Amino acid sequence: MVNLSSFDFNLLRVLDALLQEHSTVKAAKRLNVSQPAVSAALARLRGALDDELFFRRGQGLEPTAFALSLEADLREVMDRIGRLIQGHEAFDPRIAQNRFRISGSDFFAEMLMPRLADHLQTMAPLVRVHLVDLVPDNYVDTLERYEVDLALIPKAIFPDWTDSQPVFRSSFSVIARTGHSRLIEAGLRTGDVMPIDLFCDIGQVLFSPEGKETAMGDEALARVGRKRQVVMTMPVFSGVYRAVAGSELIALLPTALAHQVARSVGLEVLQPPIPIAQAQLMQVWHRRFTSSPAHAWLRNQIADLLLSLEDAT
Repeated sequence: MVNLSSFDFNLLRVLDALLQEHSTVKAAKRLNVSQPAVSAALARLRGALDDELFFRRGQGLEPTAFALSLEADLREVMDRIGRLIQGHEAFDPRIAQNRFRISGSDFFAEMLMPRLADHLQTMAPLVRVHLVDLVPDNYVDTLERYEVDLALIPKAIFPDWTDSQPVFRSSFSVIARTGHSRLIEAGLRTGDVMPIDLFCDIGQVLFSPEGKETAMGDEALARVGRKRQVVMTMPVFSGVYRAVAGSELIALLPTALAHQVARSVGLEVLQPPIPIAQAQLMQVWHRRFTSSPAHAWLRNQIADLLLSLEDAT
């Protein structure tokens, strides 16, 4: 058992850095100390906690099971200490050096991140933002395990330990490649409404990270007793519109994204044959960050940028 009266709690900062960086060199840079100092602290941690904590694997360090069991609680403790010391002091984006990890589909890589990059270059040049793949089945776990700071996802029932905010409402359009033979036969062009018979007859590509063959458009069709032909699914939106651009298939795509990429990849953008409910996109985060000035600042920037995108559709 650890003797708390003699334990050096500064060692916890080193352990936290090692769990994030998996390298004594990178941990030293994070802590602004020398690499030998981190190695010495690791040796003291091993003795105090009676565990190897990390072992060499390739060019990095692999945490032991015991070290991994400490990670989430330790990160929360360090965050609480940081908030305790800093209080709610004003966040100055001009000098801030925060790093944020956001999970979301490639819709946001196309529609949000370029705008956010330009915004940060002006407003917060030292802030770093990483967009990571959205894993639909465990995005909540990634928030709880500190793997991401913010998730951009469709509205759903979220756990009570999260907070959320609506940021974007998306309509859907039909896309088909320029020169699509069936569109030419029907005399259809961008902006026209695609007839329901034609919509249901042509094979379609569906965006689905899980490989499901139904989505919101199918619910709308079912209400009028119709069904479309989904012949392919894609885990990313870019895969959907590139498959459409290179074939005689069609697809439903968020309207803003459809118009964004139409000219560059050669697409016609048409209105769907029946009304399709709009998708409400949310930004979701762990409640531990609700009062964080830095986190709140980023959320506000994202909300403003996506709102302007909604107004443009």
